[in-house]
Amino acid sequence: MNASPDILCIGSVLWDVIGRSSRAMRQGSDVPGHITRLPGGVALNIAMTLARFGLTPALLTAIGRDAEGDELIAACAARGLITDTVYRSEDLPTDRYMAVEGANGLIAAIADAHSLETAGAKILRPLTDGTLATTDDPYPGLVALDGNLTLELLREIATSPVLAQADLRVAPASPGKAERLAPFLNESRGTLYVNLEEAGLLCQRAFDSAPDAAHGLIERGADRVLVTDGGDMAAEGTKDGLITHTPPQVLVTRVTGAGDTFMAAHIAAEGRGADRETALSDALTAAAIYVSGKTPG
Repeated sequence: MNASPDILCIGSVLWDVIGRSSRAMRQGSDVPGHITRLPGGVALNIAMTLARFGLTPALLTAIGRDAEGDELIAACAARGLITDTVYRSEDLPTDRYMAVEGANGLIAAIADAHSLETAGAKILRPLTDGTLATTDDPYPGLVALDGNLTLELLREIATSPVLAQADLRVAPASPGKAERLAPFLNESRGTLYVNLEEAGLLCQRAFDSAPDAAHGLIERGADRVLVTDGGDMAAEGTKDGLITHTPPQVLVTRVTGAGDTFMAAHIAAEGRGADRETALSDALTAAAIYVSGKTPG
């Protein structure tokens, strides 16, 4: 590697295909809009935002040795990300994500992360082969992890001695994969970044607000949690207490990637030495800037 990473981003790195319309939509809508293809995936969205805040992330993921994979590797390198740590598969295609968004928010999305799931523990080889760490010399730094990995691999990460000294920051890839984060509750490991729906799925109960959800997750064993609720109050909680903050009100023009931006901005703020209240406020502001259509950082 040409540079030493400030943080490892483990999880999905793929192509986002997003269709957006300025009109409100419902099931069966057929409206004009714009379709874009951009580098995406939870781990990559976090890494790109961290890079804009001046950090150097390394990617641990699976990307195919197809034309789309070569394009994606080049796009990541151009954004200042370390790609030497990526597992390149000869027989697995590069993953993709497809979403449709209207003026009323996300209408539907499909995440095809099958190659990442199939690659499994192969993406973690740099943590044991000496590239980043070894079994005898565990990785001690920051790690951003997403729930696109299999439950088996997430359970391994939550208990692995290779990452026992790491500062784990964990997010589900989507509400449909929120329950995969259960090992981090069971082991009281890491900082969990979830929205209100994801918190409810993890705790198997409904919550009325982010503070209620944060309390519920701590009671279930979480070490530290950050819970967002769109434009409503967000909360950050530990066993020692809870803080809350309401995000700035903005006109929403996009939603895909907002949670990843929030998480990256929070990590970056704490990296600058911000206290809990300031870090939460900065992260909510960055997410608000993002959903308004601008670029934070």
